[in-house]
Amino acid sequence: LFPSTGEDSSTLLKNADAAMYRAKESGGNTYQFYSADMGAHAERRLTLENDLRLALERGEFVLHYQPQIASGSGKIIGCEALLRWQHPQQGLIPPLEFISILEETGLIVPVGRWVLEIACAQLAIWRQRGQRNFTMAVNVASRQFHEPGLAELVTELLQRHSLEPQHLELEITEGTLMQHVPSTADTLAALAQLGVRIALDDFGTGYSSLSYLRRFPIDTLKIDRAFIRDIPGDADDTAITRAIIALAQSLHLRIVAEGVETEEQRRFLNGFGCESMQGYLFGKPVPAEEFDRLL
Repeated sequence: LFPSTGEDSSTLLKNADAAMYRAKESGGNTYQFYSADMGAHAERRLTLENDLRLALERGEFVLHYQPQIASGSGKIIGCEALLRWQHPQQGLIPPLEFISILEETGLIVPVGRWVLEIACAQLAIWRQRGQRNFTMAVNVASRQFHEPGLAELVTELLQRHSLEPQHLELEITEGTLMQHVPSTADTLAALAQLGVRIALDDFGTGYSSLSYLRRFPIDTLKIDRAFIRDIPGDADDTAITRAIIALAQSLHLRIVAEGVETEEQRRFLNGFGCESMQGYLFGKPVPAEEFDRLL
């Protein structure tokens, strides 16, 4: 607002831009008034964006792997590949600070392709070392999912690394599923025909329409950590979690609980038939060489 947030057009536009990005980070469909702290935030964001444009070719991205365990045996049956950015000056930058920038700029497409390539290569290594029934879960961002050629890329990677398709699981969100529904259905059908598994990530936090569970070839539901955090103490979260597990069982879907951090949570989930779990109780995301020691 003139003149409190700028006395010339250049400053006003720059500050309006900062307020716009803050509104986007708040989830969109809202507005924000500019404040002084937004200026510093916007400058950091611009710096990160510029650095991100070179990060891939400089080899600054790495993958960390978080174990997924079978509830009954406690045995590691797979992992989720998670993107990390090792900035040369700022060190390891949290995903929350850069994933949204990758998505907004479109850089998520080449970076997402790199993630798939590295994850498949690592899966092949672990399978060669005897992990024959090991599953690699990889997040696919909405923009990457809706880019043409995803199924062809997956086909190429499976062939290159001699992987069986059922050991690769692609994780998408409810929001991704409900965007551009006709093309979404085509892409999912192509991936399902390959034999690749599809997981619905953060289930229960998005559109929460149950019709797509029958309409689309979904194999796995991942219960969002927001519902796991306060169980079994919170009655509402407990009821929701039990309902999701029962729903998955009735539809013959695999279920994975995210964010399991306590033995009490593990016992509760195991008691209601949650077959797989993931969280700090079993291991934090670590580089491949550290994950080797868990196997």
